[in-house]
Amino acid sequence: MFYLDPDSPLSLQSQLRQKIVEAIMVGSLAPARRLPSSRKLAAQLGVARNTVVLAYQQLMDEGYLLTRERSGIYVNEDVLARRVSYQVAHTGAAAGAADWSARLRAGPQRAEFQAPPDWQKYPYPLIDGYYDQTLFPVHEWREASRLALGVGEVNAWIHYRGDADDPQLIEAIRTQLLPGRGIQAGDDQVLIMPGIQAARALVARLLVNRGDTVVVEEPGSPTWRALLTGLGARLQPQPLDQEGLCLPEQQSDSRLLVLTPSHQLPTGITMSTGRRQTLLAHAREVDALLIEDDHAGEANYLGQPHPALCGMDQDGRVLYLSSLSTVLSSSLQLAFIVAPAEVIQAARRLRRSLAGAPPRNNQRAMAFFLTLGHYDAFHRRLDTVFRKRWLALRDALNHYLPSLVVTAPSQGGTSYWVNGPEWLDARLLAREAARRGVLVEPVGYYYSGSAHPENSFRLGVTSLDESQIRLGVATLAAVIRDLATGISETLDNCRGERIGGALLKSRLSGAVIHFNTVYGDPASIQLHAAGGMEGQAGYAAEDCDNGEWWVEGDLWYRRWNEWSYGKTLALYVVIDGSEIKWFDADHQLVDAALIQWPAQPG
Repeated sequence: MFYLDPDSPLSLQSQLRQKIVEAIMVGSLAPARRLPSSRKLAAQLGVARNTVVLAYQQLMDEGYLLTRERSGIYVNEDVLARRVSYQVAHTGAAAGAADWSARLRAGPQRAEFQAPPDWQKYPYPLIDGYYDQTLFPVHEWREASRLALGVGEVNAWIHYRGDADDPQLIEAIRTQLLPGRGIQAGDDQVLIMPGIQAARALVARLLVNRGDTVVVEEPGSPTWRALLTGLGARLQPQPLDQEGLCLPEQQSDSRLLVLTPSHQLPTGITMSTGRRQTLLAHAREVDALLIEDDHAGEANYLGQPHPALCGMDQDGRVLYLSSLSTVLSSSLQLAFIVAPAEVIQAARRLRRSLAGAPPRNNQRAMAFFLTLGHYDAFHRRLDTVFRKRWLALRDALNHYLPSLVVTAPSQGGTSYWVNGPEWLDARLLAREAARRGVLVEPVGYYYSGSAHPENSFRLGVTSLDESQIRLGVATLAAVIRDLATGISETLDNCRGERIGGALLKSRLSGAVIHFNTVYGDPASIQLHAAGGMEGQAGYAAEDCDNGEWWVEGDLWYRRWNEWSYGKTLALYVVIDGSEIKWFDADHQLVDAALIQWPAQPG
C-alpha cells in the first residue's frame, strides 16, 4: 500500500503520516474506507508496530482518521466534505479561450545565463553565485531558528498585524552590520525586504518614472536593466575603467545612477576611493541620486577595505541596498534598504501594496543569528574560504593560461572577468568546456546592446572546493588550446629562431624576462648564469620567488620553489627579436614575453 524510504530525512512515522494524508486527499483512500490494523500494516511495511500506532494516533488527533469500537480505523468522511468537486471535460482549446500571450507585457529579450539544474554533479563548476552546501552554517542557523520558535517569541510575532519590521533585526543591522561598511543610520532609516530582488524592484518603482534617463554600468546588471526598461526608463550605459564607472558627460539629463561599487557586477572591479568621491561631487553638482547595490559586500583580499558609497555620502543622496542571505541561503530571502527617513516611509507604504514585509519569524531568526555572533563568524569563515579559492583561481590562470587570457583588475570578491584571445568564442567555449565537466559563464547578456566582446567570460569560486580549482582550470586550458588548433601560433609555424643546446644556455644566461601576469601586474625573471633564477611580480615586487633553470638537449627546463606549484616544465624556446616564446611538448604556445639581453662586455 505504501513505500517508506529508509534513506529519507523524514522519520518512518512521519513518512507514513505523509503517505496516508496524500492518499486521502487524492482519493486513493476513499472516505469511510477501513485501514489495515496496525499489526498487519507494520508487517507489510517491515517496521515496528509502534511506528504505525503512533502515526494512526496523530492522524486521528488531526481528524483524518477515526476509530469505530470493535471495528477498526477508518478514513474520516468529513475530511473532504468542504472540498469543491468540479470536473471539466478537456476536449482541446475552446473557441472562446482567452489569448493571454497578447496581453502579457514584454519581458527581457535576452536570455540570462542559467546553470544546469544538476550543476553540482559537474566536477568543475567555475560559476559565481551558486554555493556549495558545505558552506551553510547548519547548527548555528538551527539554534537561531529554535530560539525564534520559542513560545514567548511565537506569541510576540504571531499576533502582529502592522507593517513595522522586527525591532531586534533593525537594531542588529544598524549596530552590527552597517558600521562595518562605514554607514550610520537610525531605526527609521532601515527597511527589511523579502530578498534583494524585491528590494531592487521596490526601489525602481519608488524612484523611476516613464521617460526618466538612468545611468547604468556597461557591462552591468541585467536585472536592473529589465526593471528600469519595464518602467519605461531610458538607459544611459556608461563604460568602466580600472577605477569603476566612468563619469557621465555634463550635458546628460540623468538624475539617477545605479552602481555596484564594491565589486562591480559582473567584472568584479572595485571602485577606487577617488572615483567614489568624484561621483559624490558630481551628484551634488547636478542634483542626482545614487542607488548603491552592495550585493556582494566588502571582500577585498589585496588592499584596504573601502567604505560604502553611502558611508561617504554627506548629502543624503545615496540609497543603499544589501542582502542578508545571498551567501547564507537565497531561500531565506532577506535584504534591507538604507535611506533617509522620508524615503523609507514612502518605501514602507509601497512595500505594503507589493510584496509586504518578510515573515516576522524569519526576521526574528535572523536577528538571533546576528546578535549571537553567528553572522559575523560565518562571514569571517567565508572570507577565509573565498580568499583561498580566489587566489587559487588567480594562480591557476597564471600557470595554465598565461598567454591566452587577461583578467579585469580586481582586489577580491568571488569571481574573475576573463578576456580571452580575440579569436575565442566564449559561447562555444562554454559548450565545449561543459562536455568536459567545466562550467563557465558567457557574458553577452550583461551588455545593454548586441555589440559586446565575444571572447569574454566569467569564472567564479563560490560553487567548488579549493582543491578542484587547479584541475578545473587545467581542463579549461586544454579546451581553449583545442579550440586554438589552426588559429594560434605553434612551434611548427611560428616566427623567429628556434634555439637549443649550448646556444640556448649561453643566450639566456644573464637575461631578464619581462611580462605581465594574467591579472595585469608587471613581473620579471632574472636568469643567472649559474642556473638560478629570481622572480618578482607586482608594482612593489610584493610577490617574489626563486628557482632554477637548465638546458637538456633542445629543451629549456625551469622549476620555481613556489610559483607554478613548484612544477618542473620542459619547453622549446623561440627567439623573435626582443620576444621570447615558449612551446610545450605538443608544440603549442605556452607563453611569450619580452627579453632583455645581458650587456655585452667592452
